Amino acid sequence: ILSPVDYDAIVIGGGHNGLVSAAYLARSGARTVVLESRGALGGAATTEAPWEDAPHLRVTRLSYVMSLMPPTIVRDLSLERHGYKVHPMGPYYQAFPEGGSLTIYEDDPARTHEQLAKWSKKDADAWPKWNAWLEGIADVMGPLLTQVPPNIGSRRPADLLDLAKLAWGQRGLTVRKTGDITRLLSIADLLDDWFESPQIKGALAVNGVIGTWAGPYEPGTAYVMAHHSIGDVGDGQLGSWGYPEGGMGAVSEAIARSARSFGAEIRTKARVSRMLVRGGRIGGVVLENGDEIRAPLVVTTLHPRTAFLDQTPRNELPEDFVSDIEHWKTRSGVVKINLALAELPNFTADPSSGIAEHHTGSVEMAPTMEYIESAFQDARAGRPALAPFSDGVIPTTLDKTLNPDGTHIMSLFTQWVPAEWANEPHTAELDAYADRLIDLYDQVAPGFKASILHRDIVGPHEMEVEYGLIGGNIFHGELSLEQLFHMRPAPGFADYRTPIAGLYNGSSATHAGGGVCGIPGWQAARAALADQKKGRKRFRRT
Repeated sequence: ILSPVDYDAIVIGGGHNGLVSAAYLARSGARTVVLESRGALGGAATTEAPWEDAPHLRVTRLSYVMSLMPPTIVRDLSLERHGYKVHPMGPYYQAFPEGGSLTIYEDDPARTHEQLAKWSKKDADAWPKWNAWLEGIADVMGPLLTQVPPNIGSRRPADLLDLAKLAWGQRGLTVRKTGDITRLLSIADLLDDWFESPQIKGALAVNGVIGTWAGPYEPGTAYVMAHHSIGDVGDGQLGSWGYPEGGMGAVSEAIARSARSFGAEIRTKARVSRMLVRGGRIGGVVLENGDEIRAPLVVTTLHPRTAFLDQTPRNELPEDFVSDIEHWKTRSGVVKINLALAELPNFTADPSSGIAEHHTGSVEMAPTMEYIESAFQDARAGRPALAPFSDGVIPTTLDKTLNPDGTHIMSLFTQWVPAEWANEPHTAELDAYADRLIDLYDQVAPGFKASILHRDIVGPHEMEVEYGLIGGNIFHGELSLEQLFHMRPAPGFADYRTPIAGLYNGSSATHAGGGVCGIPGWQAARAALADQKKGRKRFRRT
């Protein structure tokens, strides 16, 4: 083991997972340091001012809504005391190019039934049964999000015990419920079983393709839908989404304040160049400037290709593990478009003056599943979507801290462009792509295009180079069937440990990764602390 040590624990990456991990480690008494390569914390959960001529306007530049953070983390880290506050979003809204609109209210079944019945009385009547079915799925999947995946296939007694505990936890599953979970394949096929209206199916398909390199007819997209529909794990709420006050960066700031309150040190502009490993055990890291920082425990929250192929000596890793990481799929095709608006969109289907209820939630451009599928097929064929789909929100309708002068910020999470665009900027093509999407919104809300004061376009290349999201993938790896649960990020290493003793993986490429949930960082810290306890070692209190 390299010595002497400078810290008890090093956390690589100052995104929300890294900050959560550091907070828990410091809370246990470990002398902990966070090393963040950028000049600001938060990773993809940041609030930024992207326009030089409007520095007062702040934008949640990449991630843009909260839902999946377990109450356990919020309570343990006293995040509300450190400024964490979430405004529940308003309803789902889609205005259709052919006329009419659809509004779905999470908390008002009667109004939702009325809205759905405009398109299909049969679908409106099926809606309560659909929600009950989803709640049943959430009852199973919600607890699984916070469980450590077992090492399936291992014959070690401890691993067999973990598998038995998982099976015992699911002892209440019926044959029917098991079949329902098994059906979580294509979101298109699933929705076809439940609904007949193209408009309603388009609305529900969005959650199945967010952030994925897969159209609604691809296997695995129903799981992505379920993942996004679980909502507040542990509080019994299904699909409850909200805008954090101060933007997503305020979430990261609250976690950072919590970590510091426990004694963690946080450094920015401290890019890690390589790991210090000897004899299969971690000893610290080397920074890009040549500084060595030593610790017997390291948590990495970076993309696995960066952490294990670029920073870890390859000769210290098993060949099959290296091969698994090399073949880790991390395509995306996502483009984030942020707009500053002089006025809110005025939809022909629902005219309004000022803020209306339908401005406070999702403002979609995803009229049908076929529309969404066409966008994916364009990108798969090597061209940007002719008609992109968009999951849009206007957080300034509820969070006034982002727009002190009343200018509204609209966040458009859009898909798809070719996966290969992660290799080059494609600036002109991204501008044209954004133009096409803006024109689509202008069709249903005339004057929308003319209201745009500023725009900020973040393509896959910038996501990779600036934020470390390889391929522009927001999950650090696709949520495809072969990359879920015990396969995330490699068979035998889904327990947040790695082949290197003392090195732990808390990135979004681990189980439950995706969304600003903090679960991977929390689990990595728990694994490290459990191993520390088994070794009968105790951290010195700071």
